[in-house]
Amino acid sequence: MDLRNIAIIAHVDHGKTTLVDALLAQSGTFREGQAVTERALDSNDLERERGITILAKATSVEWHGTRINIVDTPGHADFGGEVERILSMVDGVVLLVDAAEGPMPQTKFVTSKALALGLRPIVVLNKVDKPDAEPDRALDEVFDLFAALDANEDQLDFPHLYASGRSGWCDADLDGPRKDLSALFNLIVNHVPAPRQQARDGEDFQMLATTLGSDPYLGRILTGRVESGRLKVGATVQALSRIGEKIEQFRVTKILAFRGLAQQPIDEAVAGDIVSLAGMSKATVSDTIGALAIEEPLPAQPIDPPTISVTFGINDSPLAGRDGKKVQSRVIRDRLMKEAESNVAIRISDTPGGEAFEVAGRGELQMGVLIENMRREGFELSISRPQVLTREIDGVRHEPVEEVTIDVDDSYSGAVIEKLTGPRKGELVEMKSAGADKTRIVAHVPSRGLIGYHGEFLTDTRGTGVLNRVFHDWQPWKGPIPGRRAGVLISIENGTSVAFALFNLEDRGKMFIGAQEDVYEGMIIGEHSRDNDLEVNPLKGKKLTNIRASGSDEAVRLTTPVRMSLEEAIAYIDDDELVEVTPNAIRLRKRYLDPHERKRQARAAG
Repeated sequence: MDLRNIAIIAHVDHGKTTLVDALLAQSGTFREGQAVTERALDSNDLERERGITILAKATSVEWHGTRINIVDTPGHADFGGEVERILSMVDGVVLLVDAAEGPMPQTKFVTSKALALGLRPIVVLNKVDKPDAEPDRALDEVFDLFAALDANEDQLDFPHLYASGRSGWCDADLDGPRKDLSALFNLIVNHVPAPRQQARDGEDFQMLATTLGSDPYLGRILTGRVESGRLKVGATVQALSRIGEKIEQFRVTKILAFRGLAQQPIDEAVAGDIVSLAGMSKATVSDTIGALAIEEPLPAQPIDPPTISVTFGINDSPLAGRDGKKVQSRVIRDRLMKEAESNVAIRISDTPGGEAFEVAGRGELQMGVLIENMRREGFELSISRPQVLTREIDGVRHEPVEEVTIDVDDSYSGAVIEKLTGPRKGELVEMKSAGADKTRIVAHVPSRGLIGYHGEFLTDTRGTGVLNRVFHDWQPWKGPIPGRRAGVLISIENGTSVAFALFNLEDRGKMFIGAQEDVYEGMIIGEHSRDNDLEVNPLKGKKLTNIRASGSDEAVRLTTPVRMSLEEAIAYIDDDELVEVTPNAIRLRKRYLDPHERKRQARAAG
C-alpha cells in the first residue's frame, strides 16, 4: 500500500487534536455507531484535564488506497523534546494556525524544527468560522514567519487551506462548499512525498527508535520509522547507541502497526512504515535497531539542552507518610531514572548526600506535569524553587532568554511593559494593535525574570491577559533580578488550625489554609502584607470567661483562603522554601523547620 507519513504541528489550543478526530471519523476508521470520546488521541488524564497534548502519539487512516500515518505532536515548547524526535519520522507537516490569533511562539518553535529538516509544510488556517477570524492576516503572518526562519523557496511556496476542525470541513477557498475534509486528504496524498525508504527496500533492516513505551505483557516497546529493509516477527536484531556502541541483541517478539486508534500485530514491517517493536530489555530512545550486519547507527536529531533545574527530595515534614506510600529516596530515584529514559529532554543528577536529585528540564510546565504524575502514583516529595541553568560561551557567563508574546487589553499594556522591562530585565521587541481593543507585546525576557511572574501578570491584567513564551537564545548574564517582594506567615505550632486564630491573622496578610487543617512548625500558612517573614500561631483559641456580652459569641467568618496549583506553588516559593507534595495536599514550608536554624540562616543571608 502507498504510504504517507505526516505530523500535525500547532500552538497550544489551535485545534490539532480536534482536527485529528475529524480525520479519523471521515476516513472510515470508526465503525457505524462506535462510541468515540472527544479528543481521542489525548489519552492521558492530565492531557484531558488541561486541554493540552503532552505526549506525541501516532495514528493511521486510509484514504483511497493510501495509508496515512499521522503523528499528533505537543504544542508547548516545554515538551519540545518529543517534537524534535518525532519530526525525524515524517516526510511532511501540516501546520495548523488559528485564523484569529495567527502564528504564536510555540508555532514558531515547532515550525523552525520542521523547516530545518527540509520538510515542506501544508498550512491550514483553522477556526475561520469564528467571528474574530482574520485568515488573510494570519496567512501573511505565516509567510513572514517562514521567511524569518530562513525557509527555502520550495518551503515558502506552501499550499494553504481554510478549515474548521470542530465542524469537520476543509476547503481550498474561503467560500468553498464546507462539506468535509477531502481537500486536506487529497493535498496530503499529492503534496507530501512517499517515504524515500521504500526505494531502499532491499537493504538491511534499520530503524531509529523515537518513543519508548511499556506494556504489562510485552515489556518495553520502542516506536520508530523503518528506514530500510524489512523485518519479520522472530528475527534477531541488535541495538546500537548513537555513538555506535552495541547495547544488546534480541529477538523481536511482536511487531505492532498503527491502525486507527489501536495498534495491531503484523507479521512483517516494511521500509517507510511507522511501527512498534517488542522484545528488547535495554534499548531506548535514539538507539538504532538494525540487522546484525549493521555497524553504523542512524544519525539522531540533536536535542536542545535543558534550561531550568528543580531539586526533588524526600518529604521530611512532620506530616510525611500520611498520604503517600512511596516516600524513600531510592524509590524516587528509580522513578526519575525511568522518566529520563523515555524523555530525552530531562536530565537527572544526584546531589551531595544522595537524599535529593536535581532534575533539569525545559520549563516549569514540564516539571509540573512530572510532579503531578508522581503524586498521582503515590509519591511524597519536597520540591525546591526552579533555578536557571547557565553556560560559559567564550569565557562569558550566559543565561537562557525567552521570547514572550502577550495579548492584553490596551488599558493594561503599560503595567505589563513596566514589569517586564523594569525589574525583570526584559527588552521590548514589538508592540502593535491586535484589534478589538487589544495590544500584542513581544519581548525578550531572561528565564529567571519569568519564574513566578504568571500569577502577577494575571493580577495586573484582571485575568484577561494571555501570555505565551518560548526559548529564544543564550545571552550574557543580565545581573541580579529581585525575587518575591512579600514575606510569608510561618506557623510556630504543631496541630490543627483554629478559625478564631486565622480570623485574627487576616489583618497580617492573605491566608493559604482554612480552619481545621493540619499545620506544623515551619509551615507557611499565608503571605505577609510586608516584606519580612512573620512567625504566627494559627492554633490560638479564644479565651473562655464567665462574662457574656452582646455579639461576643457570633460565628467567625473567614475569608476564602488562596489555593495554589502545583505550578503556582513552585513558582511562588523563595530559595529558602520548599513545596511539600503529597497525593492529597500541596503545602509550602521553610527549608529549615527548626526555628533556631531558620533564624541562623536568616542572619547568614543578611
